[in-house]
Amino acid sequence: MAVAGKPEKAARKKAATKKKGGPDPIDIHVGGRVRLRRMILGMSQEALGQALGLTFQQVQKYEKGVNRVGASRLFQLSKLLDVPVQYFYDDYDVLAGRPSYSFAEPDMGDEFMKFVNSPEGVQLCKYFSAIEDMHVKKRVLDLVKTIAETEGAKKV
Repeated sequence: MAVAGKPEKAARKKAATKKKGGPDPIDIHVGGRVRLRRMILGMSQEALGQALGLTFQQVQKYEKGVNRVGASRLFQLSKLLDVPVQYFYDDYDVLAGRPSYSFAEPDMGDEFMKFVNSPEGVQLCKYFSAIEDMHVKKRVLDLVKTIAETEGAKKV
């Protein structure tokens, strides 16, 4: 009887650990936070990989959520990227199993965070925040708004 039970137990264990079509949302979120912080610091995937003793391809897999970041690696990343471990889980709603950005408009959070996490978004935020003169900041915002409205009018 014990022999007959072993294959059944192994099959249950295998079914419980099987992936269901793609990376887990928390792995994607953690990877995205690694990418965001790396980009904010102006660090390449290659430089981060070297600091971790990995290839840049492995860093890419972490950032896309394809490969999970283990606890010891997450701790190592927090030290290298100068953030607490909790940083990688910020803005993640555990109960909903997805990111939660707390924007007033529905669905605004995903598009906004997608942009902020993009190379252009990181650069724009970095350089815009370096502008100290509030009048210059206002003029830059007016310029961007005008360009966006002009682009929007072209689509109509």
